[in-house]
Amino acid sequence: MAEAGILETITRTIMTKETELRKELEKLVKTVLVEEDCTVEVIDEAMRILRVLKELKIKKSLKVVDNTVIPEEFRCPISTKIMSDPVVLATGQTYDRPFIQRWLNEGHRTCPKTQQVISHTILTPNHLVQEMISKWCYERGIELPKPLVDEDVHAGADRGYLKSLLEKMSSSLSDQKEAAKELRLLTKRMPSFRAFFSDTSDAIPKLLDPLSRGRANTHPDLQENLITTIFNLSIHENNKQLLAENPHAIPLLVESVRFGTTETRSNAAAALFSLSTLDSNKLIIGKSGALRPLIDLLKEGHPLAMKDAASAIFNLCLVLENKCRAVREGAVRVILKKIMDSILVDELLATLVILASQPKAVEEMGMLGAVPCLLGIMRESSSERNKENCSAILHTICLNDRTKWPLVMEEEKANATLSILAEHGTSRAKMKAGGILQMMKRGASITFR
Repeated sequence: MAEAGILETITRTIMTKETELRKELEKLVKTVLVEEDCTVEVIDEAMRILRVLKELKIKKSLKVVDNTVIPEEFRCPISTKIMSDPVVLATGQTYDRPFIQRWLNEGHRTCPKTQQVISHTILTPNHLVQEMISKWCYERGIELPKPLVDEDVHAGADRGYLKSLLEKMSSSLSDQKEAAKELRLLTKRMPSFRAFFSDTSDAIPKLLDPLSRGRANTHPDLQENLITTIFNLSIHENNKQLLAENPHAIPLLVESVRFGTTETRSNAAAALFSLSTLDSNKLIIGKSGALRPLIDLLKEGHPLAMKDAASAIFNLCLVLENKCRAVREGAVRVILKKIMDSILVDELLATLVILASQPKAVEEMGMLGAVPCLLGIMRESSSERNKENCSAILHTICLNDRTKWPLVMEEEKANATLSILAEHGTSRAKMKAGGILQMMKRGASITFR
């Protein structure tokens, strides 16, 4: 009741003063606009009243004339103000993010309130307190406090902390595992942490130090956390070239696609995909022998890993040298089998289109029963893109292997699949389906002469 009385009095006082000031400001503005010989003093007075009105607006929206009005649990222990972005420190204490982040960035590793040493610097949003503050403000007609913008605070994690974690990579096994787990979390949640690696020349070599080539999976949990950290780092554009140029990074990723937990293998494939988005990295990765283990990972068929492997294979095959490698390593057989099993059809058809520029790949497709499979998709699929890709592959097969024409002609007689696509498909699908029909027509006229 006492709190409600205080709030009422504050509101009434502010509103009365506001009304008076607005009336005075209105007179001054009219004077400025109407009278040509308006003095500088009048303009200054108008500006002063605007500043006062602004202050009253803030005071009215926050209603914090007396800090006792705000419940203790809503105030940041550092700023003592109502929190705009409450987060939980490792000790369980809640702070407003800008203030606790500044505290950590200054190098402190203790909780300001309890003085306990903190085990990590990850700040977890306190959604419960945020909701309570929102509800409390709403019930009293108070405007929610706006988050503070502080460039120094939002620059991210502390470089000193990153350095201390990387130093642990050359320490005991338990230290390595602890640091690897922390780095995995930090590089996932904090873009600024990923950026620090591109600014620090020895960061990536130190990160990779515990993983010996040929024995990367000696400690599976350590390998998984470090490979996942590499994947997180690869998302940052400036890290892509740095990782590719490191003599150990890509070989360790390739080894980890072969050996490791399912998550390790999947994340290693995802990292290779991410790195391969940079054109200069495609050849480096292809030359490292990555395609064979990626194809094997796709073949094994674990749901978690297949999509990452398929995405990496597609990206790598965008350059000619890797297309040839993929065909030599058996990609066509594996990809076609997955498509026939209705697995990742969209992604794998897109890869098959790329590989169809290779004569050996086209020959394999014909031998492995690709034609009935492609015709079936063209007939039954609801995906226009898949129909388009199938028509493009089938067009290439028909150009190179006339022995497959009878299969196509039978399908056309039974279902008019190509005619329908030539009339209703995408522009590319129409062109390819029409091209196949022309081939069939010419073939029939030659046969009857």
